Amino acid sequence: MVSDHQLIRSKNVCVIGAGPSGLVAARELRKEGHSVVVLEQNHDVGGQWLYSPNVEDEDPLVKNNIVKVHSSIYESLRLTSPREIMGFTDFPFLVKRNRDMRRFPGHKELWLYLKDFSEWFGLTEMIRFKTRVEYVGMLDYGEFGKDLKWVVRSKPNYKADEKVVEEVFDAVVVATGHYSHPRLPSIKGMDAWKRKQMHSHIYRTPQPYRDEVVVVVGNSLSGQDISMELVEMAKEVQLSSKSLDITEGLSKVISKHHNLHLRPQIESLTEDGRVTFVDGSWVIADTILYCTGYSYSFPFLDTKGIVVVDDDRVGPLYEHTFPPSLAPSLSFVGIPRKLIGFPFFESQAKWIAQLLSGKTTLPSWDDMMQSIKDFYHSRDAAGLPKQNTHDIASFEYCDKYGDHIGFPHLEEWRKGLCLSALVNADANLESYRDSWDDHRLLQEAHQSPHFTQHKSQAFSIL
Repeated sequence: MVSDHQLIRSKNVCVIGAGPSGLVAARELRKEGHSVVVLEQNHDVGGQWLYSPNVEDEDPLVKNNIVKVHSSIYESLRLTSPREIMGFTDFPFLVKRNRDMRRFPGHKELWLYLKDFSEWFGLTEMIRFKTRVEYVGMLDYGEFGKDLKWVVRSKPNYKADEKVVEEVFDAVVVATGHYSHPRLPSIKGMDAWKRKQMHSHIYRTPQPYRDEVVVVVGNSLSGQDISMELVEMAKEVQLSSKSLDITEGLSKVISKHHNLHLRPQIESLTEDGRVTFVDGSWVIADTILYCTGYSYSFPFLDTKGIVVVDDDRVGPLYEHTFPPSLAPSLSFVGIPRKLIGFPFFESQAKWIAQLLSGKTTLPSWDDMMQSIKDFYHSRDAAGLPKQNTHDIASFEYCDKYGDHIGFPHLEEWRKGLCLSALVNADANLESYRDSWDDHRLLQEAHQSPHFTQHKSQAFSIL
């Protein structure tokens, strides 16, 4: 008789990226008995949260689609979600003495949390740093009945003359993030405009814009944050937004600053520095800063056209994770947006690890493809653009996703704190990170198992 232990298959798995999603993927894969190698192009863990102050080598608009700097974080960036909701399920994002103790800390504190996570679970030993993945492709694709294997070519990126290393893995988990490749609008005259144009990907500090007229394109959270920072340094900030129907919080900020103006979308740019808006108004600007978001990009991945990125829809992917024709040997962690990220990445990682070990199985190819088709149809019927395919904005979806492997549902306090921060930001854009009224939920959070299980490490600021 074969024991359960013998039925569990151990696979040789390559994880690409040592940001939040790659780290938790590595942990779950190893926990499930797999052999794991993590390839990370940077010198440390953290992915997007590993701040890169030097952006001189980056093309301001990254026109050639070659991104040299991974992180898009600016120096003053603070979290938009309270720390209590952000931790992995068994590793709360605790306040630490002599560190940034705010509820909405700066980016360095989250990077330190990821360093703590990596050290606590001994993940660093699995990571090859300063290693750029050049190619990921299938080995002998098409041999019926044979487990798919993957060729991974990587190169140490600190020596020009280093040879490419080629390895074969049973499975590849792509965890490369989606905040590095700028998404740019198409504006008449954009190519002819001679003054400064750049994407917020390379924005770091407001000092270079002193006494300038800056047009900020895009009314996203980063567009609003950067505008509020620039207003103290620039001569004028013109915030160009698709919609002039703005939140109460932004309205308060605009009325407070005489040099911050809300504008509609840009109609055209002309060589003399003129920026004309769709309502006919115009300004002469020194700099245009595009806060227009990011695109999914996997330049190293060759799936023979099976997985494609079409207007920011990565597909076909069953549950935003598995390409039906290639799963579970190829999977993606961290593609969904507009959700509480870390617990969701953790549920993705657990599912992938259990599929690879044979503990659980995916539906049939037909059922997965039908599920994807139904999902696309529901998005189309709701009038949602293709580029928003992976914007989830649903606690219910996260819970249903976890049900595939018995992953715990999001706690009510976690949902409540998430929503209260969003509501507060809408009403009090300048102060929501430092002034709040969700004390009851906060108390509930600190008394929950998520925090009490780690009481020995905890230092509460309540």
